[in-house]
Amino acid sequence: MYEVLVVDDDFMVAEIHRRFVDKTPGFTTVAVARTAADALDAVRSRRPDLVLLDVYLPDMSGLDVLQSLRAEGNPVGVIMITAAREIDTVSRALHGGASDYLVKPFEYAHLQEKLENFRRRARALESQSGADQSLIDSLFGSAGKNADPGRLPKGLSVETGKLVLDIVQERGELSSMECAELAGLSRVSVRRYLEHYLAEGLLEVRLEYGGAGRPVRRYRPVRH
Repeated sequence: MYEVLVVDDDFMVAEIHRRFVDKTPGFTTVAVARTAADALDAVRSRRPDLVLLDVYLPDMSGLDVLQSLRAEGNPVGVIMITAAREIDTVSRALHGGASDYLVKPFEYAHLQEKLENFRRRARALESQSGADQSLIDSLFGSAGKNADPGRLPKGLSVETGKLVLDIVQERGELSSMECAELAGLSRVSVRRYLEHYLAEGLLEVRLEYGGAGRPVRRYRPVRH
């Protein structure tokens, strides 16, 4: 069981994140902090495995919290969760030692994926006495750079996968429903291909918020 500290100054947002964490098998929230000072105290006293850390806090930036932890030599895992999209903020988080970065607002599935990635890396480091290049690539997130569009999970065909990928690359960005209509396939089938290519690092997703209901996932090629 991985213990998680949730840090966010917004009570309702913090509660949502806590529920998301506790909903994920193998993870539990051990504390919630709403200021940078409380976050640092909680890390030192509760010794969590992972911190979900907001950037915008009332007394100090979450990036400064991250810097303080690393200056102390604290290796706790940190996932930045923030509305900040500025490249300077992302760069500081990356170079400061954050293991991941998640932009608000997001669906539960996105946080679940980040938590699963954290668990995968933690288990790999715990169970290995040495590492080959493939393990190193997966730990450093390099797998998607050389992803093979022709390598698909069982039940997915190369021909259909190429068709779906070609449509996304031609259109630039579209939803699974739009892609399904263009491909002449079912939305459920097309979404399986889109989510596979998303996991492989060939596509990225943007949430489009409109009226009532859940946001629409819009897929587009990764921009290098």
